Amino acid sequence: MRLVLASNNPGKLAELQALFAGLGIELVTQGSLGISEAEEPHASFVENALAKARHAAAAANGPAIADDSGLVVDALGGDPGVASAHFAPLADRFADREVERRAQDAANNALLLERLHGRSDRSARFVSTLVALRHAGDPEPLIATGRWPAEIAAAPRGHAGFGYDPLVFIPALGKTVAELDAAAKNAASHRALAARQMRLLMREIWKLG
Repeated sequence: MRLVLASNNPGKLAELQALFAGLGIELVTQGSLGISEAEEPHASFVENALAKARHAAAAANGPAIADDSGLVVDALGGDPGVASAHFAPLADRFADREVERRAQDAANNALLLERLHGRSDRSARFVSTLVALRHAGDPEPLIATGRWPAEIAAAPRGHAGFGYDPLVFIPALGKTVAELDAAAKNAASHRALAARQMRLLMREIWKLG
């Protein structure tokens, strides 16, 4: 089955390709099919994931999957939440998408540390909600959510991953996400937890694998 991923993020594509291995799925990005990105106007991860999946499924005329994920910080009332990717305003724009993403990541991390300065409560979690549809009008979307308990470190550590990974410390592992190799991250992450649930749903409901 060809499944359109409603994202152009290379990190998400690589993670989900590994996590869905063995299901008989060919995962392709919407950008590779010329599909534009959907609006994400909603306040919750599940609503945005559903909107993105329906948009991609309609444009591709077939199955699609979307992930809406982000960082939830308790001391900030749940922020950055669904605005995680664009938490900090970015004044400059770059011709190279990857260069712009790195600049945005750096700005987001700096703002997060600024807003948590002096706060003792550093509890947080990465949240990932996956929504899969057989077609745009599918009345039974498959929905899976993973939560990865964490704390926000005082300073960045590690060079792997992307986004907030250098600041997200996983107490159970004694490392930030950016200090984990791909295998360790894929075994424990919020997206891994959501993908495992989604694998079960796809086997049970869609009869894949």
